[in-house]
Amino acid sequence: MEYVVASVILLVVLVAGAVGLVVPRMRRRELPPPPSAGSTTTLERPPTLPADEELPPLIERPVPSAPVTEAAPPVVVEPPVVEEPAAPEIEKPAPTAGRLVRLRARLARSQNSLGRGLLTVLSRDHLEEDDWEEIEDSLISADVGIEATQVIVERLRERVRILGTRTVSEVREQLAEELVAALEPEMDRSLRTAPHEGRPAVVMVVGVNGAGKTTTCGKIGRVLIADGRTVLFGAADTFRAAAAEQLSTWGERVGAETVRGPEGGDPASVAFDAVKRGIDVGVDTVLIDTAGRLQNKVGLMDELGKVKRVVEKHGAVDETLLVLDATTGQNGLEQARVFTEVVDVTGVVLTKLDGTAKGGIVIAVQRKLGIPVKLVGLGEGPDDLAPFEPAAFVEALLGGDA
Repeated sequence: MEYVVASVILLVVLVAGAVGLVVPRMRRRELPPPPSAGSTTTLERPPTLPADEELPPLIERPVPSAPVTEAAPPVVVEPPVVEEPAAPEIEKPAPTAGRLVRLRARLARSQNSLGRGLLTVLSRDHLEEDDWEEIEDSLISADVGIEATQVIVERLRERVRILGTRTVSEVREQLAEELVAALEPEMDRSLRTAPHEGRPAVVMVVGVNGAGKTTTCGKIGRVLIADGRTVLFGAADTFRAAAAEQLSTWGERVGAETVRGPEGGDPASVAFDAVKRGIDVGVDTVLIDTAGRLQNKVGLMDELGKVKRVVEKHGAVDETLLVLDATTGQNGLEQARVFTEVVDVTGVVLTKLDGTAKGGIVIAVQRKLGIPVKLVGLGEGPDDLAPFEPAAFVEALLGGDA
């Protein structure tokens, strides 16, 4: 019992102590005085805070300044200078007259050995049979041809027997007359390049591989332009990649347009388009370069005939020129014969005549086939192509003055 009473007393003491600690702290908060009678209660509002930009910083900290650096000069980017390709300079081809002078000079340098040999033999006091055989051999070696050589020698023998001339000048004159006669000077060697009413003249250039057709086609264009014609090229050699580009270069030099097609395309289509373009722009002459082909390839020759037939839908072909390499000799006769059968060759262009003693092929071609040689190539220069004149050719062949 005593234990219980002691516990209760201890508990009361602890509670009283706790109350004593709490009550003084609560009394520290003073209550506001009660409002007096007749006064109104005003609720105070917290002061208005200044705007954000007006608030003073809590902590003043120095702002680090950016390092002062020198301003770099502005970078000026200049646009690249694009140089426009300069227009090709239009060349003025050399006049035809000057070319004939060069023909005589070049042939005299390269072939006068034939003339000197013939004149030496013919100037002997007494011509024996061996001498006449020597003359025949000289003419045959110059590719005059056996038949033409026999005719020339026979006529010379008759004139020497009747006239009995022995001076060099007299013999030379007789030989020159016989050679000119063998070249048939009465043949028409003019190029039919004058335009027709409403359409241009059309000239096809044909020949075997390697004869120089594309180059010759470009040179013919220069000859015509030198004579006052306007020209358009048709690059119908679509099988040789460089042919069209080569012909275009020839055209650019003289200001002539070139019509070309895709590589490996139909050559007849290109030729047709070239003539049509020539009609549209009103040029005087359209020159069509064809692909080289061997005369014994039937399919290729038939294709050449197709090119001509397609072109003739615009009108007749005025000229078909066969390009022959003078160095091929008697092989050129067979080439000329086959091409004539396929496309009706109207004239021959003899190339690579300078530097060779084989110029007699001119006589052989004309006598065998009745086709006139109309142009001769004298060298590699752009103006080294001239109209063929029998008298000038023989004069150069024999060397010296006429």
